[in-house]
Amino acid sequence: MADEPNRSPRSQPEEALPKHDPFAAIRDPNYRFFAGAFVASSMGLQMLSTAVGWEIWERTENALILGATGLARALPVIALTLPAGTIVDGGDRKKILATTQVGFGLVALALAATSAATAPIWLFFVLLLASGCVRSFNAPARGALLPSLLPMSRFENAIAWQSGLFQFAAVAGPLVAGWLIAKSGGAWIVYLGTAVLCIAAGIAALFLKPRPVERTGAPPRLREMFDGLHHIWREKTILGALTLDMLAVLFGGATALLPMYATEILDCGPLGLGALRAAPYVGAFLMAVWLAARPGFRHAGRAMLLSVAAFGACMIVFGLSTSLWLSLIALAVGGAVDNISVVIRHVLVQIKTPDQLRGRTTAVNSVFIECSNELGAFESGLVAAYFGPIVSVVSGGLGTLGVVAFVALAFPALRRMKTLIGPTESAGTEDSQKEAMRRNIREAEAEEEEHRRLGPEG
Repeated sequence: MADEPNRSPRSQPEEALPKHDPFAAIRDPNYRFFAGAFVASSMGLQMLSTAVGWEIWERTENALILGATGLARALPVIALTLPAGTIVDGGDRKKILATTQVGFGLVALALAATSAATAPIWLFFVLLLASGCVRSFNAPARGALLPSLLPMSRFENAIAWQSGLFQFAAVAGPLVAGWLIAKSGGAWIVYLGTAVLCIAAGIAALFLKPRPVERTGAPPRLREMFDGLHHIWREKTILGALTLDMLAVLFGGATALLPMYATEILDCGPLGLGALRAAPYVGAFLMAVWLAARPGFRHAGRAMLLSVAAFGACMIVFGLSTSLWLSLIALAVGGAVDNISVVIRHVLVQIKTPDQLRGRTTAVNSVFIECSNELGAFESGLVAAYFGPIVSVVSGGLGTLGVVAFVALAFPALRRMKTLIGPTESAGTEDSQKEAMRRNIREAEAEEEEHRRLGPEG
């Protein structure tokens, strides 16, 4: 029996489940390369969004126009999402990602020239529409590409890390943008910095080495562009999660009104605006680190519903606050709990979607995201224009609580969902759940071995 300690992991008792590795995704060199490009692009786009909001408000002092910036970014995504997802599924996702990053950089360069020349406001909206067109291809290409860069057993951990990296970029971006605006007195230099970061991310994307996409036949045609939408409709857990996210942030988002709060209610200037925009991402970053360090969710559906309810409560506190510190705390806590639902939704969409449909499904997912964030910005600006920013934010928070109650009743499959990687049904005995866990582990080990055999170039 002297050789017994040298048994392979496969010969160990199945009850000895592997220990969670918080750095599983980071250990993959292909993912590290992807993450670096993602941070650069995300930071640049956060800088751009902060600068656009500040410049539009400074020049117009019109809440409706400020909210319309979100509408301008969202409309192209809504219009182009189905054909964009089909093109992503039929084309080279890596090259599409690289092209869209360079596209963001060119839009940013045009914004820099427009800002430096103090061009008419309508030119900003033309360029924001162009940015939305680029985004309609960027989001599905990036989302569909990620699962092919590393084994699926590391995917939930990768999403947690990606969320944390985004939060880091989203903290740094607004702070850098606010500092640059305060020092230079103009936003053009922020747009120039965005251009450099996005073009660098586009070049970096060309060096990624994804596994080939497993296709079941010829590349999808435009008449098949509704397949992603049909898939989401059939998968009620995905549909419920996307509905919850869209409606909650549509009513509860307050980001578009931060320039108004910074100048009229909190009186904290451009540096304060940068801090307000960064606060949700500070909380979300800390939450992402905690999520990466822990095993996957055991009651994912319940966690998602409770986190969105907590987000709505934080927005009510922020809307009523006249203290900068209380406002920052409310935004930070809101960002932390919101990140729980973000991670669950991203993992759920990719895990429950076949690879050949990921572009189209991720494109539809991006519409939900744009509707919630950008159309939410328009809704907030519209209400604020007639009733003031406080009524807009507080009523939105109350609306978010109502949305949670509605989704919990309308989508029982989401409410009862347990694990993300593995069975999501709430029914079943403890023994059947353990057997499903063992089966998932065996499949993950096989995929890990195949990934090591092929290497990053596989």
